[in-house]
Amino acid sequence: MTGIMAAVMIVLAAASGPEPGGVNKEGIWNVLDFGAVSGGEKDCTAAFQKALDTAGAANGGMVTVPAGRYRFDGVLTIPRDVTLRGTFSYSPAHAGIRDEGLDKPVIGSVLEPYAEAGKEEGTPFITLHANSTLQGFCVHYPAQDPKAAQPTPYPWTVRMRDNNPAVIDMELLNPYNAIDASENQRALIRNIHGQPIHIGIFVDKVYDIGRIENVHWNPWWTMGTPVYQWQLEHGAGFIFGRTDWHYVLNTFCFGYNVGYKFIATKDGAANGNFLGIGADDCYTSLVVEDSAPMGILITNGEFVSFHGPDPTMIRVEKSHKGTVRFSNCAFWGPCNRNAVIDGYGTVGFSDCSFIHWGHRVGTSEGNAVDAPSMDIRGGSIVLRGCEFMENKPQVKLGPDVERAIITENLIAGKLRIINDSKGSTVIKDNVTTPKGRKWREAIQKAPGYRAKNLKKKEIEKEGAPKK
Repeated sequence: MTGIMAAVMIVLAAASGPEPGGVNKEGIWNVLDFGAVSGGEKDCTAAFQKALDTAGAANGGMVTVPAGRYRFDGVLTIPRDVTLRGTFSYSPAHAGIRDEGLDKPVIGSVLEPYAEAGKEEGTPFITLHANSTLQGFCVHYPAQDPKAAQPTPYPWTVRMRDNNPAVIDMELLNPYNAIDASENQRALIRNIHGQPIHIGIFVDKVYDIGRIENVHWNPWWTMGTPVYQWQLEHGAGFIFGRTDWHYVLNTFCFGYNVGYKFIATKDGAANGNFLGIGADDCYTSLVVEDSAPMGILITNGEFVSFHGPDPTMIRVEKSHKGTVRFSNCAFWGPCNRNAVIDGYGTVGFSDCSFIHWGHRVGTSEGNAVDAPSMDIRGGSIVLRGCEFMENKPQVKLGPDVERAIITENLIAGKLRIINDSKGSTVIKDNVTTPKGRKWREAIQKAPGYRAKNLKKKEIEKEGAPKK
């Protein structure tokens, strides 16, 4: 009996945990034991940091945060080998500020930063170091007004540094700038939702593979307001500078000036693998200012643009010198053009679907009704095995195009490719709408979008529209 009682006492002692700062064999600390108070009124910066530093001094561990709203008038640093853990095991949803009747950001572990308002270049709210993890929180900026004329700048919500930092299972509801994922190696960003107003994720100076998975930026905090309009005119969902073989999987953004932007910094440009990425209702879905010669490889992408002064899905700028490849991607939305390609690099599209171009007029570049799906102004282009679903001009090759291969594409109506290139081009084996009475009658009876575009009286026997 005495032995049993002794064993029970040992278990109870272990379960009760040590005093703050004491020896902790289990490596788990609770912020409440360090003086943190929920409710959103008392500054919890010192209590959280003391708990984190205690875990760090013990060679690592986990600091847990029970459900509640925690105010911060300062910033936090997560030491190496320490995890700051909230209540969520997947990104939560709190759209109640935008939509009355839905959950507001008061449920679960909610972090409420106030520090550095108006200082975009200030110290980030949370900085992670080697092997540290931030997991399971909603971060909400209560002082950010969704009905203001423009947003209040704040520093980055999260800054990831050193080797193997991780941010997972988070809702970054309304940050000005969300995650600075630069100057690290093998960083992991996974299961993140929210509405960053200015920049979602920034990547630069990464020399060993980083990973971004299941990130969803969507206007859950505000929509149809001046702040949201500011986001459309100035915001970017993802920005990539120098990174060596970044792996990006299942990411999405809605309502930005640019969805995905690839730039050259003083350290270089990006190459990497981008699978299942999407951008909806962005003025430009994807912009490439430059890329590494090894290539930006984009597979199963979905790109939609239909607002802004010149809605276009893809823009490759004059400064581009690298390689970009799109495979099995879809481009739609009533836009001017699906892509505008320039520069000195190579861009390829294979097994892609193009739709809805030439639907906008009155832009600075003229009447967009006559615009081609693909406006190629420079560099080298490969268009192979794609489908052009509109009965409109498909491709225009400008005089500065160095090389072009346009082969084995499916064409609605007549092949309409303008070739002004002074370089080397191969244009052949593109399959147009079949000719003849039999096919005209079949098209008139056929369902679906493809047939609808050809069900017009101006379709002549050769399958081309009247002039």
